[in-house]
Amino acid sequence: MSLHAPDYVRGIAPYQAGKPISELAREYGLDEAGIVKLASNENPLGMGEASKAAMLAVVGDLARYPDSNGFELKAALSRRYDVPADWITLGNGSNDILELAAHALVQPGQSVVYAQYSFAVYALATQEVGARAIVVPARNHGHDLDAMAAAIAPDTRLVFIANPNNPTGTFAPAADIERFLARVPADVVVVLDEAYNEYLRPELRFDSARWLQRHPNLLISRTFSKAYGLAGLRVGFGLAQPELTDLLNRVRQPFNVNSLAQAAAVAALSDDAFLARSYEVNRQGLDLLQGEFDRLGLEYVPSYGNFVLVRVGDGAAVYEKLLRAGVIVRPVGAYGLPEWLRVSIGLPDENAKFLAALRQVLGRG
Repeated sequence: MSLHAPDYVRGIAPYQAGKPISELAREYGLDEAGIVKLASNENPLGMGEASKAAMLAVVGDLARYPDSNGFELKAALSRRYDVPADWITLGNGSNDILELAAHALVQPGQSVVYAQYSFAVYALATQEVGARAIVVPARNHGHDLDAMAAAIAPDTRLVFIANPNNPTGTFAPAADIERFLARVPADVVVVLDEAYNEYLRPELRFDSARWLQRHPNLLISRTFSKAYGLAGLRVGFGLAQPELTDLLNRVRQPFNVNSLAQAAAVAALSDDAFLARSYEVNRQGLDLLQGEFDRLGLEYVPSYGNFVLVRVGDGAAVYEKLLRAGVIVRPVGAYGLPEWLRVSIGLPDENAKFLAALRQVLGRG
């Protein structure tokens, strides 16, 4: 039987997630307890205790559907970001927000602008709706915002910007983003994806939510999967003016954020101590890895996230050898970076195991 499906759907290459620890253990006969996973930019501290307690407190209500409107979570986000609740869209991870934007705003054949070496989901969301991708060449592995503004076509409906960028870790300062927004036509929506914002050093942080009043075409995407440690619960959110939020909610699936995720996220927003600890563990690990790459003479892209992109030669071969040593990192050949690997920041012992394995694999021990 030949199923009917649009060519643009058949042309999609499904998203490849980081290899699970259990899968590696099965494939190579390794002990799961000895495997280090530094592949998916997860918080190595796990989930905060406050979020765990909040999640367990609602377990007894799991026979009931979650609050589809997420009243308590929206109220907490409203207080944190000083925006009205009707400016907030909840997502099944921020990935959901990215796809909602494409489905709500882009018709088949229209164009979407994003940068070379940017998050794979931008391409997937574009393909899902049969849109045309305008991929702007990167500048120093990051966004060339001037070129991206110039690339916007009459049929462009959406622009994706990741800041910091995944998988390269680059960062655009607030002034650069503001200049870019001023150049974007009012009928083109800019998605500012700030999944890694909490890992920025304090002097680099800025409150992008204050731009929403001036830019009705701005959608800020955030997640609880990274610094907040809730990746397995899948919860994110978007901030935008009500007209745009209304459109996103028209295509949002009902009950897209489950009860456990909502409760854990509300608690996480008040757990400043855990967030500060997550930042500090990452800062120390990032400094360690980048310093060691310097000592090993390895090229890397200075990172503003919780990962580092490092050039190792034959990325696929080094990745495979690291797997056999019980270390999972992320190959990025699919991004057009076959000589590089992306390495998430782990706990001190995890970082040490990775570095020892890398030295051995590269013959620089």
